[in-house]
Amino acid sequence: MTQLVPTPAQFRWQQLEFGVFIHFGINTFAGKEWSDGTIPASSFNPTELDAGSWVRAAKAAGARYVILTAKHHDGFCLWPTGTTDYSVASSPWRGGKGDVVRDVAEACADNGMGLGLYLSPWDRNADCYSDPAAYDDFYVRQLTELCTGYGPLMELWFDGAGSVGREYNWDKIIAVVKEHQPDAMIFNMGQPTIRWVGNENGLASDPVNYVVDRTPDTQYTDSSSGLHAEHYLPPECDVSIRRGWFWHPDDEPKSVEHLLAIYYQSVGMGANLLLNLPPDTRGLIPDEDHQRLRDWKAELDRRLSGAVEASVEHYDGGATLSFPAAVTFNHLELVEDLSSGQRITRHAVSHQGVNLVEGMTVGSRRIHQLPVTTATELHVTLAGDGRLVSARAYAGALDADVPVIPAGYEAPTDAPE
Repeated sequence: MTQLVPTPAQFRWQQLEFGVFIHFGINTFAGKEWSDGTIPASSFNPTELDAGSWVRAAKAAGARYVILTAKHHDGFCLWPTGTTDYSVASSPWRGGKGDVVRDVAEACADNGMGLGLYLSPWDRNADCYSDPAAYDDFYVRQLTELCTGYGPLMELWFDGAGSVGREYNWDKIIAVVKEHQPDAMIFNMGQPTIRWVGNENGLASDPVNYVVDRTPDTQYTDSSSGLHAEHYLPPECDVSIRRGWFWHPDDEPKSVEHLLAIYYQSVGMGANLLLNLPPDTRGLIPDEDHQRLRDWKAELDRRLSGAVEASVEHYDGGATLSFPAAVTFNHLELVEDLSSGQRITRHAVSHQGVNLVEGMTVGSRRIHQLPVTTATELHVTLAGDGRLVSARAYAGALDADVPVIPAGYEAPTDAPE
């Protein structure tokens, strides 16, 4: 069945714009990105774990939700599950009585943050994985524990890595979500309500189409999943503040400029951004990552300050943006009316007959960096039958350069053992 208009839950999710990913688990203590399920549970022993500090760091950076890797591909569970011994209950951490998922859930509730959970379909530890029907039952039990034991969830993250060619009983799996967490967004697999952008660099590209008929499964293959019809599935852009997803002692955070460029090409393109903050073996986010977050947030706030709202008057083929008085600015934000779905397919902004910038989709929020401009009125030509619901200029940082992603950068495309 074709779905071209956002549901209320999808629209609320798009308004969140920015979330934080937390990759933490047995890999943190082994220096690995993907481990094979054989690392002893006794290896997991954070000495100072403070989930509240993770959530507070996310909130201070402007994030509105947190997604925790409750189980990665290695099968190690960060909660005391009844399905396997390969969990925190078999570790020395807190005498086997700890529950990382509980800690994060409580911290999110205390800080007014949305909670999402990542539960890898691929499991390299579970003996039953080779028996699809038995594993589906196993996975459903794990998902039910997470969906019933930790309060409201705003997103469930189903990673396609390692699962290419594997058939899961998604009807049975998603029934758990629909029964216990009906408002949660479903990421990319099964019966998705949001989709992966298609890379792990955190970058969307123009156009950012919200209506698609396929979703990419993993960056490690060219596999994708057909949806049998067009669906409204806004994208989420995931990227780590470091090169790796899990903490490594020889890694370091990205530069402020790099993080700014990611923001412009995710949130600024109408997609959500999911920035990974990997805690170290202490169970804390490293000090240098904290500082990089603070510096990034300060510069982002500086650039998007001095907001001046424009009135929007539509005419056939476009809209006039009128400011209360002349304003000098170098950032312009456009927001599309999505009540009837995404309709704008191309747009261009001009001042006194001079083209300032152009692009394709607008979506939930399009942020353009422009040459420094002084204007009381702008004109926006619009292709498609969409309308703008708001527009504003930002006048706070006229010296801001266009940030550049370092040449040759890309996220890891392998999964080192």
